[in-house]
Amino acid sequence: MTSPPAPRSQRRRIHAVSAVLLTAAALSTSVPAFADGGAVTPSTDTKASVAEGKPTVVLVHGAFVDASSWNAVVGRLQSNGYRVIAAANPLRGLPVDSAYIASVLRSVKGPIVLVGQSYGGAVISEAATDNPNVKALVYVSAFMPDKGETLGQLGAKFPGSELNPTLVQSPVKNADGSTGTDLYVSPDKFRAVAAADLPEAATTVAAAAQRPISATAFTDKVTSAAWRTIPSWVAVATNDKAIPPDLERFQAKRAGSHTVEIESSHSVMISHPDAVTDLVLAAARAESANPALAETGLTALGRVGVGAAGAMIIAGAGLVVAGRKRSVGRE
Repeated sequence: MTSPPAPRSQRRRIHAVSAVLLTAAALSTSVPAFADGGAVTPSTDTKASVAEGKPTVVLVHGAFVDASSWNAVVGRLQSNGYRVIAAANPLRGLPVDSAYIASVLRSVKGPIVLVGQSYGGAVISEAATDNPNVKALVYVSAFMPDKGETLGQLGAKFPGSELNPTLVQSPVKNADGSTGTDLYVSPDKFRAVAAADLPEAATTVAAAAQRPISATAFTDKVTSAAWRTIPSWVAVATNDKAIPPDLERFQAKRAGSHTVEIESSHSVMISHPDAVTDLVLAAARAESANPALAETGLTALGRVGVGAAGAMIIAGAGLVVAGRKRSVGRE
């Protein structure tokens, strides 16, 4: 006897989230898929966005995934008239990755809102340094290190991460002939650590399509912290098993960030794309309203609960952005 087919809404969700987690190359010709099964035809009029004074949003992904992990957020930002670049993070260690992302930023004309998820947060902290076009930083379930810190040291400050025991080491030959080490998450542990609130069918695909990260990324010393001079927004994932939520809160408080808490796994940009998009829009609109926001040091705390309908309010420098009522829980 065969099992009955899953409800149509569930099938749409599984298929869409699977698409988000596949490689960027495979999705480069398709319309961005939303985690809730919806789709938006993105705006292609980038000149209009520049003319309206809107910043370009640059999204930087973290370890073990690729730029397609941002697809649901990209579509939403484009439907709001923003030019978006989902950059390909090399995952070869902080010196290489931050230098590459810095080169991407230099290619962008006009103001930039720079967003980093997970390890991508450390990358943007270095890449944005000395770039006057970067007006706001957004950290999504991310590392947010200070100068002189390593991610290994930072991650050990608070309990709660289940990532280290799941990591598999793989020796690789470097270009100079030396031997390095790549890290990836054991496929059978991927969902529990990185995406427990996503469908199992989707996370099985994501686990198979992982991009490994160089082990040096966790021992490289951070050389600069752009959040010390650029205003920042932070999304804390309260059910994060990769980066401890208390570490995310500590970093946000240290930086004086505008903060929202989302009841989510580490993959918050996939499971709660509306909430993440709202946070990015708040940063973009605050920058447009007051480019001198970096001098305010104001912090606001919002909370988005799974299965609860509510308004997310993000305040800063006299700007209050009220999010529309919605449910951000499982369907």
